[in-house]
Amino acid sequence: MTGADEDTRQGRRAATGGGGAPLPGPVAEAAVQQTIRVESGFGYGVVGADLHVFPDRGPVYLLGEHRSAAPAPDDTWLLHQPSRMLNARYRLVDFTGRERERAELAAWRDAPGPRLSATWLHGPGGHGKSRLADEFAAESAAAGWKVVTATHGPGAVLDPGRKNGADLRPDGARGMLLVVDYADRWPVSHLTWLFSNRLLTGSLPTRLLLLARSSTAWPAVRSALEDVMADTRDQELAPLGTPGGDPRARAAMFAAARDCFAARYGVPDPAVIAQPKDLERPEFGLVLAVHMAALVAVDAHVRGERAPDDLAGLSAYLLNRERRHWTRLWENRLEGLDFSTAPSDMNRVVFTAALTGAVSPGDGSALLAGIGLERPLRLLTDHGTCYPAAEPGAVLEPLYPDRLAEDFLALSLDGHRVTGYPAAPWAAPTARTLSARAPDGAVPPSVTRGLTFLAAAAAPGRWPHIAGHLEQILRQDPSVAVAAGSAALTALAETTLPASVLASVETCFPEFGQPDLDAGIATFTARLVAERLPHTADPAERGRLHQGLGFRLGRAGRAQEALAADEEAVRCFRKAAAAGTHPAGSPSPSSSLAAISSTSPYISPTATLATALLHLTQHAFDADAPDRALHAAEEATALFQDLAVADPAAHEPGLALALAQVGRGLAAAGYPDRAMAPTEQAVGIFWRLTATQPDRYETGLALALNNLGIFSWQLRRLSDAVAAQARAIEFARRGLAAGPPAGSLLARAFVLDESELAQCLGNLSFLLWASRRREEAVTALEEAVATARRLAAVAPAAQEPVLADLASRLATYLGRLQRWREALTLADEAAGITARLAAADPVRYESDHAKVLRQSAQARLGAGGNLAAARRDAAMSVAIYRRLAAEDHAEYSRALEETVETQELVRSAGSGGAIAPKARWTSEEHWVNLLNQDEVWQDVQDRRHRLDEMPPSYCGNVLRFIRKQADQLIELLADGLDVTPEALGLTDRDDAASWLDRQPLIVALTRRARGESARPEICHCGYPVAPDWHHEHCYPGIVVD
Repeated sequence: MTGADEDTRQGRRAATGGGGAPLPGPVAEAAVQQTIRVESGFGYGVVGADLHVFPDRGPVYLLGEHRSAAPAPDDTWLLHQPSRMLNARYRLVDFTGRERERAELAAWRDAPGPRLSATWLHGPGGHGKSRLADEFAAESAAAGWKVVTATHGPGAVLDPGRKNGADLRPDGARGMLLVVDYADRWPVSHLTWLFSNRLLTGSLPTRLLLLARSSTAWPAVRSALEDVMADTRDQELAPLGTPGGDPRARAAMFAAARDCFAARYGVPDPAVIAQPKDLERPEFGLVLAVHMAALVAVDAHVRGERAPDDLAGLSAYLLNRERRHWTRLWENRLEGLDFSTAPSDMNRVVFTAALTGAVSPGDGSALLAGIGLERPLRLLTDHGTCYPAAEPGAVLEPLYPDRLAEDFLALSLDGHRVTGYPAAPWAAPTARTLSARAPDGAVPPSVTRGLTFLAAAAAPGRWPHIAGHLEQILRQDPSVAVAAGSAALTALAETTLPASVLASVETCFPEFGQPDLDAGIATFTARLVAERLPHTADPAERGRLHQGLGFRLGRAGRAQEALAADEEAVRCFRKAAAAGTHPAGSPSPSSSLAAISSTSPYISPTATLATALLHLTQHAFDADAPDRALHAAEEATALFQDLAVADPAAHEPGLALALAQVGRGLAAAGYPDRAMAPTEQAVGIFWRLTATQPDRYETGLALALNNLGIFSWQLRRLSDAVAAQARAIEFARRGLAAGPPAGSLLARAFVLDESELAQCLGNLSFLLWASRRREEAVTALEEAVATARRLAAVAPAAQEPVLADLASRLATYLGRLQRWREALTLADEAAGITARLAAADPVRYESDHAKVLRQSAQARLGAGGNLAAARRDAAMSVAIYRRLAAEDHAEYSRALEETVETQELVRSAGSGGAIAPKARWTSEEHWVNLLNQDEVWQDVQDRRHRLDEMPPSYCGNVLRFIRKQADQLIELLADGLDVTPEALGLTDRDDAASWLDRQPLIVALTRRARGESARPEICHCGYPVAPDWHHEHCYPGIVVD
C-alpha cells in the first residue's frame, strides 16, 4: 500500500497518507496512488484517514463516502415484495415533515462554535432517524461539506468494486460531517478509536452525527468525546404529532407516502385511498408506521383487500406478501426458473438472517448447517435472489427495515395473538441455537444482533410473548447476555423479563466493571433495583441496593446519579444504624468491608454506614462536589475511629481509606499542610496491615503513598516526596499484579490501574530530576512513556495527551544528557500527537505543539539529522509563539525568545555533522534544585557550599537575599515549570514569604542562622539522624514497632 504526505510523522496506528497528522498550515494536497493487494485475509484502504484493525478480524470499523440514493429499482421487482419499498436507501418516498429537526441540525452544523462538535440523535426504532440523517447528509453535501459514514465491524462486508479504497480527503470542502448509525450498539472503546481518527483532526469544522435508539450509552460516549475536546449535544426525535408539533403531520406524511407508492403501482388517483381511521393512535407516532400504513393501504386497494388497522396487522400483511413471493418462485421452478428452495425452508433462512444479519458466505453456510438445513449453498443463493445483499460479497441480507425484521421474529415465535400469521414450531429452537456459544466457548458476533433484536421486539407495548423466549435463552446460558454487549444489556433491561432471570445475568457481570459494558450494566442494575425496592422493607437491605447501583452508575460515568444513589444508601444505612439492624449474612456489596478486613460474616450497622460514606466520598469527588466529599470522609473517619477502638483488625482498613480521603479533600480545599497528618496516618495503618496480608492491602498503601508524595511536593518537601512516590510505585506494581480482592466494593472504589501507575512514574521522574538523580529519573520516565504508549494504543482519546506530555518531558531530559538520537525519536512522536491535538483544540494544545517542535529542531540538530526539517520545525515553532505572544506577551514572550535562539542556531548550522545545542540549566531548574534540598548553597559564581560549613552570619545574609525575591521566585517557578501556584504548594492563606519559609533550603538556612545544624536530629522513624544510623528506607508515616 502506498500513500502521499511523505514528510509527516508516523502515528501509532495503521494508516494511509502518512499515518500522522499533517503539520498545521496550508499544504497542497499531493495526488494519491493507492494499490491494495490481498493474498488472503482482509483488504481495505482509505486516504486522508486512519485505519483501526483487529489482526484476526479485519477493520474495527469501515469509513466510506456518503452515497446518494441507490438507483431506483424496477417497479415490477419492487411489487413482488412490497416491503422493499420501505428500504430507506432507495428513497422512494419524498421526504416530508421534520422541518424543526432539520433546521436544528443545520443550525448545529453551521454554528461558529467549537471546531469539533457531536450530536447524539436518538429515538425508538422506526422514528425515521436513518432517513432524517440521510436527508441531512445529502443537504450537507450539497452545501459543500464532505460527508463520510462509519459502519461498525468486524464482520462488515465491503463492496469489492471499490478497488482503490475510499478517498476521504476534504479537497476544499467547507467542513467534515461523519454519520455513525447504530452508535449505541458500538462498544465505547471502538467509538473512542473512531473519535481519535485523523479524519476528525483537521482544521475544518467537523461534525459527528451519532444515531441511536436510546440515550443510555450517551454519558459514556459523551465522556469519550470530551476527551477529544468535542462540544456535545443530544437531540431526541419525538413521535409524529406530539404536543407542540404539527397536528396534521401524520396525515400529511401518510398522503405523501401513499402518493409515492401509488405511482409505483400505477394507481391513477391515489386520493381514493383513505387514511386509516386510527392514525392518531400512539403506535402511529413512528414514521415507519405511517409509511407501512400507506404502503399496505395502496397494496390492499390494488388487490381488492381490506387493510389492517393496527401495526401488528400491517406487519403480518407485509410478511404474508413475502411468503407469497417465495411460493411463486418455488412454483416457477417447474417452468425452468433457477430456484429450488421451498417456502418452508426459505422461512427458516429469512428467520436466521433476521437474527444474524449479513455475514460472509463461509459463516452463512456454517450457520445454516448448524440449524440442520441441508444444501446451505443453494439456500444462500436462493435467499440472495429474494434479498440481494446491500454490499456485494455478503449473504443472509436481513429483512428491512429493522422493525419489520423484529416483527417477523415475533410473529414466527409462538405466543402471539395474531391469528392471520401462524407461528413456526422450529422458530424457538432455532433462536436458542443461534443465541448459544460456539463449541469452542466463543460467542459469535451474530449473537449480539440476535439478542438485541429479540429484546427490542420484547420492548413495552410491542410483543410481550418474546420475553418468554428470551427467558429460555438466558436460563440456558445467562452469560451470553453479557457477551452480547452493552446495547443488548440495555435492551434486555427494558423488557418484561422476570427479575429472577435478570438476577442470573447480573451474576455474570464483571465485578469491577468493564468500559465497553458499564453503560448497559448500569441500566440493567437500575432496572433490577427498581424491581427489588418495592419488596424490600429492611433499611439496611435497601441501602445495599442503592449502594450497588451507585457503584455501577459511577462506572458508567453518570456521576451525579451515582452520588444521588449513594446519598440514598447513606440515608438508609443511617436509619438502619439507628435501629441496630443489618443485612444479616448477606454476601452483598454493603458487606464488602469483610472482604478487605475480616472473615466475619457480620458487619455492624455503623461499619456499613461508614463504608457507604466512603463510596459517597468517591462519587462526590467525581461529581465535582469536593466539599461534600470532605464532609463524608470526615464522618466516615470518625465512625471508623470508634469502631477500630473495639475491633482494630476489622475496621482499621476502613479507617485508613477514610483518612486518605480526608487528606485528598483537604488538599482539594487548598490545605496540603493539613492534608499531611491524616495521609501519614493512613500510610502508617496500611503499612502495618501489609506486613501480614500484603495481597489485600498493598493497593491501599500505594494510593495513600501516592497522595503523600503529591502533598509533600506541594509543601516543597522534596526528599519526602521522592521516598513516598517510589514506595507508591513499588506497591502499585504488586497490587496490579495481584488484582483487587474479590467481593469487595471498597476494593472496587479504590483500585489502581495502569494509567495511574504511569502517572506515578511520571511524578517520580520529575522529583528524581529535581533531586539531581538524572539517570534514575530517565529510567522512571521511560517506563512511564512505555506504559502510556500501550494505553494510548487502546484508548487514544484519553491517553494520547498523557503520552505526548511524558514523551516531551523525556525528550527534554535526554537532550540535557546529550542523548540526542533518543530525544529526536521521542520529540517526533510527541509532535505527531500534538499536531492532531492542536488541530482539534488550538487554544489548549497549540503552545504544547510549539514547544515540541522546538524540541524536535534541537534534537535533530544535536543528532546530526535533517537540517531542512530542523529549520522547518523551528520556523513553525517561532510562528506559533509569535502569534501567541502577540495575544499574551507576559505568558509567551520568554518561550518566543528561547525559540528564536533555537532558530538562529539551526540557521547557522552547516553540514559538518551534529552540533549539540547548549544544554543550559534554566533559572527555574536552578531554583527548584536549591529550594528543595537542605545540604548546600550555590552562590553567584556557581560555587557550592555545604550549609553546615557556612557561618551563621553568612547564612543570614543568604536568607535575606532570597527573601527579597520571594514574589519573583513564585512567578519564575510557576511559569518556567508550567504549573499553577497551587501546585507549588501556595494556599489561599499564603503570601510569598510564608510559602518561602516552608521550603527545605529556607528551613535549613534559618536553623543555621541560629547556630543549629541544617538538618533536624530526629528522622521520620523517631530515631536520631547520625552517622551511625541508616535512614535511607525511612519515609513519612513509617511505623516502627
